[in-house]
Amino acid sequence: MSIKKTLIRLKDVSQGTTAIEFALVLPAYVGLIVGGMYLCLGLFTATSLQYAVQKSARCASVNSTTCSSSATTVAYARSAYHGPSSPAPSFTYSTGTCGYTVSGTVNYVFDFGLKDVTFPITISSCFP
Repeated sequence: MSIKKTLIRLKDVSQGTTAIEFALVLPAYVGLIVGGMYLCLGLFTATSLQYAVQKSARCASVNSTTCSSSATTVAYARSAYHGPSSPAPSFTYSTGTCGYTVSGTVNYVFDFGLKDVTFPITISSCFP
């Protein structure tokens, strides 16, 4: 049997096309789902860090018994952070021209499977 006759015979066969289409679409679909989940987790991390920084800056300004020193303000910020604990955030406290400043930094790691990409998230809040 020649190759030409085989190709002519196979061009009308449609068995297995669904499986092939599924195999072509599945990696892109799974990549979109997993990428969306990583994106949402990154946004949650940034939002949680923003909340902790704002809350601790306000505490330093208003509540002098709970946040009386740099160490207690940083501890208060750590307790207010509810994001992922795997890359632990670091908080700093200072007083500046605008008032009490608290800054938070965390490195969010996006795992692509073959390569990890790190996105540094830094947020600062000042409360008079």
